[in-house]
Amino acid sequence: MIPSYLIDLDIATLPQVETELLVIGTGIAGLFTAIEASRDRQVLMITKRTLLESNTRYAQGGIAAVTAEDDSPAYHMQDTLTAGAGLCREEAVKVLVSEGPERVRELISLGTAFDIENGELALTQEGAHSHRRILHANGDATGYEIVRALAKQVASHASIKVWDEHFVIDLVTQSGECRGAIVQEADGRRIYVKADAVVLCSGGAGQLYRYTTNPEVATADGIAMAYRAGAEIRDMEFIQFHPTSLCYPGAPRFLISEAVRGEGAVLRNIRGERFMHKYHPQLELAPRDIVARAIVSEMELTKATQVYLDITHETLDRIKLRFPTIYETCMNYGLDLASDWIPVAPAAHYMMGGVKTDLHGESSIQRLFACGEVSSTGVHGANRLASNSLSEAIVFGKRIVNRIRELTPLKESVSVPFVPSLNRKEVFVEVSSIHARRLALQKTMVRGVGLRRSEQGLLQAKSLLEKELAIFNTSLTTQEEYEFANLLTCAILVTEGALHRKESRGAHYREDYPDCDDLLWQKHTVQQRERKIAEEVSHAT
Repeated sequence: MIPSYLIDLDIATLPQVETELLVIGTGIAGLFTAIEASRDRQVLMITKRTLLESNTRYAQGGIAAVTAEDDSPAYHMQDTLTAGAGLCREEAVKVLVSEGPERVRELISLGTAFDIENGELALTQEGAHSHRRILHANGDATGYEIVRALAKQVASHASIKVWDEHFVIDLVTQSGECRGAIVQEADGRRIYVKADAVVLCSGGAGQLYRYTTNPEVATADGIAMAYRAGAEIRDMEFIQFHPTSLCYPGAPRFLISEAVRGEGAVLRNIRGERFMHKYHPQLELAPRDIVARAIVSEMELTKATQVYLDITHETLDRIKLRFPTIYETCMNYGLDLASDWIPVAPAAHYMMGGVKTDLHGESSIQRLFACGEVSSTGVHGANRLASNSLSEAIVFGKRIVNRIRELTPLKESVSVPFVPSLNRKEVFVEVSSIHARRLALQKTMVRGVGLRRSEQGLLQAKSLLEKELAIFNTSLTTQEEYEFANLLTCAILVTEGALHRKESRGAHYREDYPDCDDLLWQKHTVQQRERKIAEEVSHAT
């Protein structure tokens, strides 16, 4: 059983800090939300690393928004719904496509320098988009440019405080409301931060898998703490694997942006043969889940560990201009985009599920909001459309702040009762042991809960994961231990969600149930602590 809190909780013994808004995480969701909220309230931002370290920083392709005359929100909406495979919440998608362009203009006003061609915003096309609507910066460094601009605004704002190198252990709730969080400093000292509202912007869970495009910080912290607090968690079985991460000895699983295929790159198996025509009429620009599984099929057919991405038809100057980061990274390993086929393979990339929210980003717990990858707004459905993630973060960040402005400040003090130790034992756990257990968890997820799933593999994974639940009976004190506990929590949620959904849809593929079953399964899975997994009818058409 996963407990309500990772630690023994006695609020009265902890030093207390008060703020009007607590923002957990400093990616695009956290930064944009904090800036918007700071216009009329005090904001405290907490990050377990530094202000610039987040998934956003590594986003390459760009941000999707309608800015071209030949495009429209209706086209963008249809593309999103198609990619989402029948599980998008139409109201949420409509919010995204209609409000996204204005939020992008706000990003520009805050200092984000998107690329310009011939005096206009440069646009590219990515998989499953019907039009060129992807704005990018410095070619393929869009995420870094957005974080740079927003972090500069945050650093200079008197109403925003940033705590670097702090870890949020647990949320504090009372009578169905979130009242703040327990935070641990680098030296181990713990603090209770009381807040009128809390916004989780803590990113996703890429570190669930051995091979991921996500940085080390993506350890599912926000989802796990929200689950422990009693929030509803939705659609956790839908994990998006990016089709093309660099797969080369000695190199990290570096993301090779979908925009490379958008500019005409083709996929070849190790025999040099193009193969996407066998799997989808949109070829290399098919939805990500289809491309990723096609690559795995070709790897199996040819007994290879990778396929190749070929953009050698393009000129060197054009490649350097459009993909400078990817070009330089590949060159560091002796791979020249202009003359070499680049070895690639799928890797865990994005989590469509998360903390269930309404159209204003509020969770099932009052005063607890979620924004960005940690949330499940309903925009992405079963398979996120490329470059919609950054758009979602700013659109719903704005809506969250508007909702928070309607809340009355908390007056009374929190009287959360002491939470007993649950027989937790003082067990010294070496960091090397936690690292080994984390690696074992990642391998379990790859083998049993990866791109292809079956009841047998899922049950085996669940059994292995449940053997690790004993960690919740120990006294946890370090960030490494908290992160492992959070990953374990999320791994079990993903596995149980995948077991429950007996069909294949979007990023969730069951070999024993290979068909999409709209009659029985056009619905969401909802998980909540101390309750059985539930189903929620999808309102998509």
